[in-house]
Amino acid sequence: MTQRSALEQLMGRARGPMGPAIELDFGVARGPLAELGQVISRMNGFFLFNGGIQVFRVGEEGLGPDMLAWNTDTLWKSTYAGLADDLFCFGQDLFGTQFAILGDEEVVRFDPETAQVKPLGASLEDWARWLSDPDVNGVNSFAHAFQKENGALEPDERLIPLQLFVTGGSYDFDNLSVKDAAVAMQIRAPSPRRSTMHRKAPRFDSAPSEPAFPPRGVLGSAAHPAA
Repeated sequence: MTQRSALEQLMGRARGPMGPAIELDFGVARGPLAELGQVISRMNGFFLFNGGIQVFRVGEEGLGPDMLAWNTDTLWKSTYAGLADDLFCFGQDLFGTQFAILGDEEVVRFDPETAQVKPLGASLEDWARWLSDPDVNGVNSFAHAFQKENGALEPDERLIPLQLFVTGGSYDFDNLSVKDAAVAMQIRAPSPRRSTMHRKAPRFDSAPSEPAFPPRGVLGSAAHPAA
């Protein structure tokens, strides 16, 4: 029996769609944008891992952000002073870290607090492999534990730290607030001083020091199967 690709396996765990069926064609024959068109044509927006990962829908109707509107200047990108202009964002994690396609050549992560861009691979298949462990990169157990204690997030909501992670803020629940996803991005846009610094060198192929990702200890004993 042929083993399914990592992207196929990921799609098999998705909860959606978030919008009406659509045929999406970005006008390219190959590359991550072509893959994204195929994914959205199959399922128009979805969540993974108890809402720890969100892939945006496309179209005027549906739940959560519209992918095309999300990539305009009007919602949040203008607050990043050009630092996000080259990114086509197709999804985000629980904390608003963006998943994006850069130059139709690679899939990257975009940190909303520092505007740092970190490569994940040359395809959505690489992105799916990166998400193969739901708790390490998919925030699965953390998403389950937070929503069990605080209630389910709406499709257009994400978590934002009261003290930003980049300034030493923790992943403790009492440092986290539920916000509209676009508003959360606006609030966390780097200050003019930090924006100038990262405009000179916004990309890090090897990760600089940063707050540890949600530590498993925060979750107590509440592990939950990946959704």
